[in-house]
Amino acid sequence: MNKSTFKISKMDCPSEEQMIRMKLESHTQVKHLDFDIPNRKLEVYHLDGTKEIQTSIASLQLGDSLEGTIEAEPPVMEEQSKQKRMLWWVLGINFGFFVIEMTTGWISSSMGLVADSLDMLADSIVYSLSLFAVGAAMSRKKNIAKISGYFQMGLALLGFSEVLRRFFSDTGTPLFQWMIIVSIFALAGNLISLWLINKTKSQEAHMQASAIFTSNDIIVNGGVIVAGVLVYFLNSKWPDLIIGGIVFMFVMRGALRILKLSK
Repeated sequence: MNKSTFKISKMDCPSEEQMIRMKLESHTQVKHLDFDIPNRKLEVYHLDGTKEIQTSIASLQLGDSLEGTIEAEPPVMEEQSKQKRMLWWVLGINFGFFVIEMTTGWISSSMGLVADSLDMLADSIVYSLSLFAVGAAMSRKKNIAKISGYFQMGLALLGFSEVLRRFFSDTGTPLFQWMIIVSIFALAGNLISLWLINKTKSQEAHMQASAIFTSNDIIVNGGVIVAGVLVYFLNSKWPDLIIGGIVFMFVMRGALRILKLSK
């Protein structure tokens, strides 16, 4: 196995990395890619020579140059093992909070908590699908990101319909205490999940989808806490319905970003 190091002067964001991945991962001789965007370097672990690899990278016109080639083994198994351990942890965190928030959301009549619980369920399914994507081909990773995006879009549409139903029906004021307390714990869980995801430093499509979901959740948790405070001071259900609608806007926005990523 060989490791070739390339200097790519115009590689300064994940979009260029994605272009290179799509170009090189179709080559059977390429076994692993290791990107260093801040230093604009790419390490390609491959079999045989570098001629086809250099030609493919050059076709992107990103200012590439080959710095050298040495014999080395790719760190694929260690990286995949770390991804799997991380995904199992965040899967457990998100599914646990889905159960907690859905239960307390119905008990407290909080649309904000119900919306956040469905968002957590979407995350859980994404992480489950991502576990099957670790080590898979680029096409499979993109398909999984696409499935995740469409699923999240479906949850957003269901959520909007429930918000409208409660808007036009006579429903009581939610219990603000449950909204605030449960959301604080959910916020802590999502911060831990995002930290675990970022530790992998992965830019692959299915891992980026996971990071997008979790980042949305952190914003949502803060919104539900604010809505709970407003329910208390205003003694009204409107803050809860408004945050519920906003939550599903974030869900839809995340779905569209993931579908774009999967192209």
